[in-house]
Parts: sequence; structure tokens; C-alpha cells
Amino acid sequence: MQAVILAAGMGKRLKSKTKNHTKSMVEILGKTFLEHSLDKLTKFDLSKIIIVIGYCGNEIKEVIGDKYNNIPVVYVENKDYATTNNIYSFYLTKPYLEKEDTILLESDLIYDAEIIEKLIKNPTPNLAVVDKFKPYMDGTVVKISEDDEITAFVPKEHFDFSEVEKYYKTVNIYKFSKEFLNTTYIPFLEAYCKTMGNNSYYEQVLRVVLSLEQHNLKVLKIENEKWYEVDDLQDYDIAENMFCEETNERLKKYHSRFGGYWRFSGMKDFCYLVNPYFPNKRMVEELKHSFVDLLTNYPSGQNVEKLLVANIWGVNEKNILVGNGAAELINCLVANLKGNVGIILPTFQEYPARIKEATVHYFIPNNPDFSYTLNDLKEFSKKIETLILINPDNPSGNFLSKKEVLELVEYFKENNKTLILDESFVDFSKETEDNTLLENEIIEKFDNLVVIKSISKSYGVPGIRLGILATSNKEMLTNCHKNMPVWNINSYGEYFLQILNKHKKHYNKACLKIVKNREDFFEQLSKFPFLRPIKSQANYILAEVLKPYTSADLCQKLLKHNFLIKDCQNKMGFEGKQYIRIAVKSKEDNNELILALKELL
Repeated sequence: MQAVILAAGMGKRLKSKTKNHTKSMVEILGKTFLEHSLDKLTKFDLSKIIIVIGYCGNEIKEVIGDKYNNIPVVYVENKDYATTNNIYSFYLTKPYLEKEDTILLESDLIYDAEIIEKLIKNPTPNLAVVDKFKPYMDGTVVKISEDDEITAFVPKEHFDFSEVEKYYKTVNIYKFSKEFLNTTYIPFLEAYCKTMGNNSYYEQVLRVVLSLEQHNLKVLKIENEKWYEVDDLQDYDIAENMFCEETNERLKKYHSRFGGYWRFSGMKDFCYLVNPYFPNKRMVEELKHSFVDLLTNYPSGQNVEKLLVANIWGVNEKNILVGNGAAELINCLVANLKGNVGIILPTFQEYPARIKEATVHYFIPNNPDFSYTLNDLKEFSKKIETLILINPDNPSGNFLSKKEVLELVEYFKENNKTLILDESFVDFSKETEDNTLLENEIIEKFDNLVVIKSISKSYGVPGIRLGILATSNKEMLTNCHKNMPVWNINSYGEYFLQILNKHKKHYNKACLKIVKNREDFFEQLSKFPFLRPIKSQANYILAEVLKPYTSADLCQKLLKHNFLIKDCQNKMGFEGKQYIRIAVKSKEDNNELILALKELL
């Protein structure tokens, strides 16, 4: 068996990376794409590797040479690379195709060696490697029968989103038998090139072959193996994350993205904090139904957004601001703070990171659970004019009851102090509906109170970015409002607020599910000798990591199972202590993480 690699193209979409060389010679993770591929292929007993070169072909020859890991390398030159496509590059290898079974692949792929191993070991003579279609994928897809036979090649222009569940993406790795190539593929390839020209793709011939009654072309489905096709700079960035072998470096790369993990097949995100049970199916369908109208129309301005929020929480619209996520509101609010500001550590980093003019005083609870009481905060407040309180706290999950927080607000008002209360996770506390201070009577009574709430986290819609701020402190509202654009909320966020009340019962049930899951998850985590979980009233659990592991060890080992969790040791307030934060997700997802942890016993 031999391999053919198509590497004649220029790769213009990689821009500066292909300015002076071909795409296959672009370096990623210390090696070129071509070298990565050759490293995988030469693990197996191949007679030779044929590389079709074109643009900057001499560079490939100089770097690779005529042997790679003792397997012969031969070159076929496509001199017309600028005016032809890969169908012609493949056609030029005809003298070799006629003599041996062949693995065909493209040079812009990075992939696991296990894919080639399965391809070679599989007794089926003609196979296309495929993966279940996912939203980030692009290019040719196929439909398959129950016995894994390809029934149709679907090019991009014929892609039908209503058929997505039936689609598999071609990985652009194939295995063809010598018999299939000589009796079927090559004759059709020659005929196609003569009649249709050379500026097309080799898959076009496979589409024609499928019209035959007996074509014998089946698929090899990807299971847990990784692969990525790199067409542009974003693809390059994703591939660099996926295939980084140094797990600590890979963790850093993932965390530096701050989201977008849907692009990484199989990634289980236990780091970011999102409600898995909301929006409910009916609400999602309602959003889908209005998708085009929302896409093609301007959203309303801040005044309308305030009315929508007022309708949901019953707070006077004059006391409300709506933000593009709570982060926008936090930035506007704390940037304008002056005097002494108190922050409880460890905390959500957005608060200390955004303070500009104020002097910050930190309170670190003197206990391994990072818990604190109402009296602790009263004592701490003697040093400050403003306190930022996240309740339940992030990442500790520590919680003060509504009665305690109201007592604190009263105490602050008597002493001319301000309380900034972040309630982003309050809906996951026990007796969820009764714990919020987002009530008009409370907001109007205490002009020293500012309530911030992230909609993204508790309502499960981080992609549309929503947050709210409520206060009767007119100076604070004015200072925040003047730094916000007219259209800071997009149409999807506005429509979500418009229809939310219709789905409030489903939301409350979703939060109660999280409460139940949290209690069960806590009990399961408590059974591991290397973890000491801390009781939480949020949708996450902080846990101390005990010997023989460190927090970094645990995060890296779980990443190998595709679980992303939060390592807290470098977070302010931990100062090298071994803690992790784990999101509470669906019962099924939580159980998967527990199984992964059991492998570490």
C-alpha cells in the first residue's frame, strides 16, 4: 500500500503564513503540516509516499528529501497548480495509482495516527473517513446507508440544513483498492477531466461513481480520534489548540479563548457556568421562528430594553440599565468608583481588574472553605465606603440569606456606605425565588444598593450576552449610562427578554433541577480521597485538591478525557493553594465527570 498527498496548492486564505511557501510547509506546533502527516503515515508499512507538488514545490523537496523515516518519497509536479484544482493533481498520479492500493489525503490536515491505523486494518477495500457533521464544519458532506455505504456526496452549494442530522463530513482521507482505481475511478477520472476540465475536485468523480449500481464505496466513521482541516487563520488557531501535546500549554490555550468551545469536538466544559436546562425547547423554537426578523432588523435602544426588564422583575424602569452581559455593567460601574472599595477574596476577577480610581481593600476569610458571615462583613466594612458582594460567592459558593443581606444594606445605609450586590447565581440557591433583592420596594428604599445580575449564566444564554443593573442611586446610573452605546443589546437579546415571562415556570423548574444535581454531585465528589468539596449555593462546587494530586495535575489529567475545569491556584486569594472549581451540569454530564475521576483512583 502507498499514500498520495496532494500538496500543490497555494493556501491563500492562510494569508501571511503562506506568503513565501506553500500551505503544506506552514509550521504548526513545531513542525510543518506535511511533516505532521508524514510522521503519522510512516508509522505503517507503506511502500512509498507520493507527494504532488506545485507552488514552492522545491521547498518541499529540500525539506523532505527522497526518504522520510526510511520510507521512499517520490514527487509528481503539477506545473499548472495556479489554474487547476486537486482533481488534476490526483490525475497526475495515475501511473502510481494503477499499481497499488492507495491512501489519499490532503496536505492541510492534522490528525491522529489512529485514523490511518483503523483505515489500513479495516478489511473493506474502499473507504472514505467521515465524522458526524458539526456546526463548525465546512465543505463536502455525505449521506450514508445503514450498512455504512455512501449514498450521496453533497457539495457546499447543495447543503440543506434541514438534513443536517443525516450528514457526515468527509475528513479528506480515503483508501482505494488497486482494482477499484483501475476498473472504476481512473476511467471516470479521465473522462471527467476531458469533458469538464481540470479545475474541479476529485470528489466530483466519486459523485459520478455513486451512480453505478455496484460502487463498493463505504465509510469509516471517526469515534474519539481528532482531526482538523486548516483552510484559514481561525482553523490554524483551533488546530493549534486541539493538537498541543503539552497538556499544561493546551490548558492555557483553551482558557485564553474564554469560550467558543463548541468548535472543539467532544469538549466537555465544566469551567464556564451555564444552566443546561434552560432555555426550554419551546422557547428555543420561538427564537428560531423569529430568527430572520431578528437578524435583519435593528434592536431597540436602552429605553425599550429597560421596559422589558421592568416587566420581568417588577423594578421601575428608571432604576434599570441593561448590559451586553454583566461584564459591560461591571466595567461601567466599578470604573467610576472612588474611595475605599472592599472585595472579598477569592472572587470573580472582573471586579478587581476593572477598578481604576478607587483604593481596593481585600478580605480573605481565614478558613479553608473561604466562608464568611454577616458579622465578618460588618467588621470589614469599617475600612471601606463600598463593598462588592457576590452572593452566592464565586468561586466559593458561600451564601448569605436574604434576611442577612437586607440587614447588611440597612447597616450600610446607616453608616453612609454602598453595597454592590452581584446576584448572578442567586437563582441556584435553595428557595430560589425568595432570595433575590431585585424588588422595586427594596431598590427604591435603599439608594445605597446596586444589584447586578448576569442573565447569561442562570438563563443558559451566554451567546446573546445579557446582564442587568438596578439601583435608585441616580448618580451611579447616570455615570454608567453615559458610557454605554445606544444599541448595546442585539435583537436576539431583546427578543429573549420579550418572551421570557412566558417561560418563567420552565425556568424555575430548571433551577430546581440544578439544586438537586448539585446535592447529588457534591455527595459523589466527597467520595474521592483526593478531593474535599465545599458546600455551595451556586451552580458550581469549589473543591480542595489533596495528595497525591495538585490542582494543575487534576486539570491536566481531566483534559486528556476532554473535560475542562477551572484551576484556581493562580486566582487572587488562593495564592498557590490547591483548589479547583467544577460547574454543576446535567445529571448525565456530571456522571461522566465522576467516571473520569474514578480512573484516577
